[in-house]
Order: sequence, then structure tokens, then C-alpha cells
Amino acid sequence: MVRTEIQTVKLRFGIIGNTEGLNRAIDIAMQVAPTDLSVLVTGESGVGKESFPQIIHQFSRRKHGPYIAVNCGAIPEGTIDSELFGHEKGAFTGAISDRNGYFAEANGGTIFLDEVGELPLSTQARLLRVLETGEFIKVGSSKVQKTDVRIVAATNVDFNDAIAEGRFREDLYYRLNTVPIKVPALRERPNDIVLLFRKFAADFAEKYRMPAISLSEDAKQMLTAYSWPGNIRQLKNITEQISIIETNRDITAEILQHYLPNRQSSRLPTLTHAKGTDGGRKSFESEREILYQVLFDMRRDVTELKKLVHDIMEERGMQAPMPHTSDNTLPYLSNPSVGIIQDNASISSVHPITAVTPSKVSIPPRMDAEVQDTEEYVEENLSLDDVEKEMIKKALERHHGKRRNAANDLKISERTLYRKIKEYGIE
Repeated sequence: MVRTEIQTVKLRFGIIGNTEGLNRAIDIAMQVAPTDLSVLVTGESGVGKESFPQIIHQFSRRKHGPYIAVNCGAIPEGTIDSELFGHEKGAFTGAISDRNGYFAEANGGTIFLDEVGELPLSTQARLLRVLETGEFIKVGSSKVQKTDVRIVAATNVDFNDAIAEGRFREDLYYRLNTVPIKVPALRERPNDIVLLFRKFAADFAEKYRMPAISLSEDAKQMLTAYSWPGNIRQLKNITEQISIIETNRDITAEILQHYLPNRQSSRLPTLTHAKGTDGGRKSFESEREILYQVLFDMRRDVTELKKLVHDIMEERGMQAPMPHTSDNTLPYLSNPSVGIIQDNASISSVHPITAVTPSKVSIPPRMDAEVQDTEEYVEENLSLDDVEKEMIKKALERHHGKRRNAANDLKISERTLYRKIKEYGIE
């Protein structure tokens, strides 16, 4: 039976649902709140992770101290150290005065680091020192300062992959993950979906001064069967759309299906990683990189095919093929003196290709030339770093050095562009 304290917490913080996983997460937050242990809240985007740091703060001895929530993924990499730890006057261009960071302002209270998995490695080292000693240094200063702050972090990043790829420090992960809290995804809470929909529908009916919408039985079944990749945030948005757009306040499955995007394909897996040429896992940050990888794989296949043909010819004591002739034929197939067509049975037994007859074998016009051109193109693009660097340079030139516009053009975040500029040393 659910404890009365958990129900009280749900009412106080507006948490809807009775799933065991959700109740367990709230129970852990209440138990760890009186301590000063670091807490790591994990879960997919949109599951409501931001409620748990507030529960921990309000049930701790620090509840009368400051509570500061920081979205680490929304702060540019070049300024995040200044935002978190402060800076001295003149530390960098634009630092016209001293400034305290969030850790100084949150002294005696709680700081919530949302999207902590997006922190750059240099900032991770600074954060590790705060966790271990409570000390930090402002940007541009040499004076060590102390802070007494409780750290609660949240992320939707898979830390096992991030650590393996060198994007997150393993020692920092274990310091943050002293007490883990896992918030279940909405698809793992099917019995809560209709409750949440009803709550959102009532809220929007009051907000927009209109009758609340309700679901038919078939619509409820459709709602609970959907995978909800955007979790509670997506459910809330869809409820608001239906409340505003539909004149019929009784929502059927036929009406609902128009608001559930990619309902059938939403359960299909997505390509997030692929094997790199070095045997390790490589993350693809854009469709452009996937295209390059496909070109490299094609080149490798062509190379292996050429080697296979060469080995077969050496085994049969035949000469290597000459360049294609003007009549677009393969000389070693069309010339009976070469001997490759003398023993069809032997050829078919060596390689699973249909045996050819002693007649001229033609290939489509320009095929060989196109294969050579493709190979030359791939040779010129063997380094993804060079290609990426050149594309960043061109984008910056097109937009006269404006990084935001260049980032939009490249379909990457401004923060990622800033990191790439530093990484490649682009002026």
C-alpha cells in the first residue's frame, strides 16, 4: 500500500500517477533528502526529472537556503565555467566586473545541474573538485574559495556510452551517482497515461475557458498503446492541441490518431551508432557523416572485390586486367588468348558468379570511369576531420563569421560549432 507521505508529496509537487517505479523514485528522494549525499536523477527527456531535486531540497535541512537550477546544455561552452564558478574583472573580453557564479550564490543551499552529461571535460574537472573538497576557483583568479552546496544532477545521457567514448569522466560519474534515482518513461506507466491526460485536459479547460475534452474507450486504448517518445511533455502538448482545435469534446480514436505522429513507426529502432573503422563505436552527429561512412564502406568493398579477382587470376596463372578499352569491354574476357574463359567450370567453382561464355562481355558505358572517379572522390575524403573543418570554414565565410547563422546552416548547435572551431583551430 502506498504510504501517505508519498501521496502528500505528489499533491504538493503536482505529480500524477500510481506506478510502482514512480512511487519508488519518490520514496528514495524523500529518504536521501535529510543527508548531503549527491544524487543523480536519470530518465528520458520529458519524464519530469525536474520535480525530484525540488523534493530533495524541500525535505532537507537546506530548505531555507537558496535553490538554483542550471541547464548545463543551454550554456555555451566558452562561458559555462564563468556561469558556474564566476570570474574576475578582466578575465576575458567583456568581463568588466567581478561576478559570482552559481556555486557561490547557492552556498548553504542546493544546486540542480540539469543535462549534466553535456558539460565539457574541462568543466567536469572543476566540478569534481567541488564535489570532493567543496573548493573552486573563479575564472581569471588564483584564489581558492569554499562553498557548502548540495548537488543534485540529472541527465538523459547513457553514461556507459559517454564514458566509453571519452565524453564524460568516470570518476565524476561515481561522485555524482552516490544515490541514483531512475524516473520511469511514460510508456512504462500505461495506467498513468489516462490520468495525466484527464489532468491536463482539466487544466487547459480552465485556462482557455472551455469544456474539458474526454476520451472514448477506443481512444483510451490507443493512448495507452502509443510509445510516447516525448513522454509527459509530448502528452501535455497533444492534450493542449486537441483542447484548442477540436470542437467535438468527445475524442474518439479516429480523431486522436491525427495527433499521434508516426504512430506505427515510433516503435522502430533508430540509427544512433555505427561501427567505426577502428572497431570502436562511433557516434554520427549528422546525416553528412553517415554519407561519408557509406562511401568509405563502398570503397572497402570495391578494394576487397579487386583483391579477390586478383587472387583468382594469380591462382589460374593469368595476367592482370588491362584498363578498359574504347569499346567499353573487358579485354581479358573478350580476348580468347588470355585464357580466362577456357575453363568455365573451374571459374564457377572458385567464385559464386555465373560462368561466362567465350563471347565479348560488355559493361555499361562509362561504368569503369565512374567507378574510378568515385574511388578518387573517396580517396580525397578519407579524413572526416578535414571535410568537417572545410565545411565549417565555408559556412563561417558565407555568414561573415556569425556563428549562430553558421551553426543553423550546418544543422548543429552553436555550442557544438564553438567546440569544433576550437578543436580545429579555425581562425
